[in-house]
Amino acid sequence: MKMSTEGLIALIGHEAIVLSRYRDTRGVWTIGVGHTKEAGGLDPESFADRLSLPEAVELLRTDIARYESEVRDAVSVPLQQHEFDALVSFHYNTGAIARATLTETLNAGNRVLAGEQFLNWLKPPAIRRRREAEHALFLTGAYPAPLATLYPADGEGRVLWAEGIQVDTRAILSMAANGGAAA
Repeated sequence: MKMSTEGLIALIGHEAIVLSRYRDTRGVWTIGVGHTKEAGGLDPESFADRLSLPEAVELLRTDIARYESEVRDAVSVPLQQHEFDALVSFHYNTGAIARATLTETLNAGNRVLAGEQFLNWLKPPAIRRRREAEHALFLTGAYPAPLATLYPADGEGRVLWAEGIQVDTRAILSMAANGGAAA
């Protein structure tokens, strides 16, 4: 099983897009859609250029493959696509699929309680909206609107939050699939 286009759209909306390197809330150098050195490949700390939108999407697709595999390895029950998408989004953000109680609960056959346990992961408090969306996606299959925020960052690695603009994530994925040309 692989993350669906709708799942990828939701994840991008949760993560946002920053085309130049920046320090995340923990001080880790990051670029694109949540890509860090730990994911392998491009090291944001030493990357002085900007990514294009298609490059950011391709980097995300490369990163997601690892998280998809780890979710498949951790979950022993059959999943519906929306459940898998919610679990990959959760794992991409937390790295905790193998140790989360929600995975143990899901593997024991209790989907409803597993879905509720997304809400046990609310640190920092600003993550609440994402967890509520993952919870809803897992339990109901309700995908969020295809919107993300594109933020600039300054040369010191600070995101300029006030200058973010809303973008249509579906259009970005389409552009990336067409090699950067508008669909």
